[in-house]
Amino acid sequence: MAKTAFTTDSPFFADSSGILCWPGGQGRCALGKGGVATPEAKQEGDGATPLGVWPMRQVFWRSDRLQRPVTGLPVDALIPEAGWCDDPASPLYNFPVALPFAFNHEKLWREDGVYDILVVLGYNDDPPFPGKGSAIFLHIARPDYEPTEGCVACAREDLLALLARAKLGDALAITA
Repeated sequence: MAKTAFTTDSPFFADSSGILCWPGGQGRCALGKGGVATPEAKQEGDGATPLGVWPMRQVFWRSDRLQRPVTGLPVDALIPEAGWCDDPASPLYNFPVALPFAFNHEKLWREDGVYDILVVLGYNDDPPFPGKGSAIFLHIARPDYEPTEGCVACAREDLLALLARAKLGDALAITA
């Protein structure tokens, strides 16, 4: 796994008990259906959220559904062809891709609203190790806070409040 210059005392954290905290606020969150896992134990497709401190790399949002989020992080509008490669056999494993795409991938332009805002967390990306798990996103939770495929999910209002406090260099700590 890539080394990170971040410490575990990040003011942004998600706890395995389902609490997400940021400077000035906190809310409920959902983590992976596979629970949490150390980066050493994490595997592609296990549904686990990796424990650790992960830089908040970039924000994507659906400009057709809401205004640009206010944040100090880099922000880009999603396009209908936006995807993310989660196929360990691809040279673009754990990178954004344009659809259609020949390898296994996740579609980022979704109808269910959970990716209307998403934050790319810097897990297994510098460089990516095939099979150790692709992108971990911080995104909008389903109304029932159903567990994710390994991401962190929260209410849209909470995500917007967190983003308003986030700046380049901030990280999200995922703790047990």
